[in-house]
Amino acid sequence: MLKYRTGLKDMPSYDVVERDWKIKVNANECNMNLPPMVEDRVMGRLSRVAFNRYPNEEYDYLCEQIADNHNLQKENVLLGNGSSEIIEKLFYCFGGTKAKKIVYPVPSFSMYGIYAKAAQAQGIAVELNEDYSLDKEKFVQVVNEEKAGLAVICNPNNPTGNGYSLADIEYIAANIHSNCAFLVDEAYMEFYGQTAMGLLAKYPNMIVARTFSKAYGLASARVGYMLAAKEIVEMIGKSYMPYHMNVLSLVTADIVYQMRHEYVPRIQMMIAERKRMMTLLDKLPGVTVYPSETNFILIKYAKAEELNKYMEEKGIGLRSFGKAPRLENCLRISMGLREENDAWYNEMKAFVEGRA
Repeated sequence: MLKYRTGLKDMPSYDVVERDWKIKVNANECNMNLPPMVEDRVMGRLSRVAFNRYPNEEYDYLCEQIADNHNLQKENVLLGNGSSEIIEKLFYCFGGTKAKKIVYPVPSFSMYGIYAKAAQAQGIAVELNEDYSLDKEKFVQVVNEEKAGLAVICNPNNPTGNGYSLADIEYIAANIHSNCAFLVDEAYMEFYGQTAMGLLAKYPNMIVARTFSKAYGLASARVGYMLAAKEIVEMIGKSYMPYHMNVLSLVTADIVYQMRHEYVPRIQMMIAERKRMMTLLDKLPGVTVYPSETNFILIKYAKAEELNKYMEEKGIGLRSFGKAPRLENCLRISMGLREENDAWYNEMKAFVEGRA
């Protein structure tokens, strides 16, 4: 009998199986592909890729560009296959044995608990308040009492959608013990407009993670980046294999970042759609709409599972949380194109009002 790593059998699997949806608003993706001008430059650049060579300067080019935009050095930037890989590496580097503890809020990004198990660390979940707000004093208390090696905050938070103030983020940074690394996962920052970037110089144990998957619609390319002190970047970098990023993703992300101004109207449109749909959803009887600073909306409805099944029959993919703790009867809806949003809303309205 084959002998697998201890604990592997008990690891949960992340479900990525998809259907051919008519309307797909279940994965917090951008429902628009590359802007035409960006696509032209990307295709032109990819035509000149040396497929027979390992990645080399392409990695440095993107690091330098990101660093310049944030008034940092390229040594303060680490790239990964999506911010998810970066977070996984941080859990690995600050985990390692059951004596190592990693603290994060719940409900939040579901992979935090999985990464903690994979890192053989003790994941410690701190419950958010009833309205999904963060009790910063409680969070700090748990981090310090448990002598955690890593604390994580997703801001804005997924899947609840709410943002935490920079004052709250700085309170945590200022009050957790100095031997604890503090990661702020800013996957949805572009929709929020507030970032902890300005705190990096003041708190050398802070780390900020970003992704190209959401606001820039590069989910298929898998590109993310981490900003931190040079010493942290150097240590986390040791957990990566050589040439861990492929050239196709690197050159695509490099051009997208150069032309990020092309995405401003799209981001503004997604924010406007989020606000519009929140107003409409709030009018539906029995539907609770939670505040959102992201590209998605979380709602609660007593017949959420029945509603989700109905929407699936209509070819509309929403994210249902079923009976997940603290997310019972909740559905998460990503913002699609205006016509897509109108279509799923009309179906939802017909269902809800028909059962009021």
